[in-house]
Amino acid sequence: MAAKQQQQYQLTQEGVDKLRDELKELKEVKRVENLEALKEARAQGDLSENADYDAARNEQARIEARIAEIENVLKN
Repeated sequence: MAAKQQQQYQLTQEGVDKLRDELKELKEVKRVENLEALKEARAQGDLSENADYDAARNEQARIEARIAEIENVLKN
């Protein structure tokens, strides 16, 4: 069985700083805004036909995926 090779990234210090800034923005601002949107959408009632709730869940998935991606790049 072949070992999974980790991808390595080469970044300038400016690139690292930009990723760290984006990560901070995602965690401290976008994630909080998204949680508020989810709370408001849940308050509207029936989640099965709630487009706002679906949109907020999709945005939450996008935010979390980007956070994981940035953390992986910074780690490697």
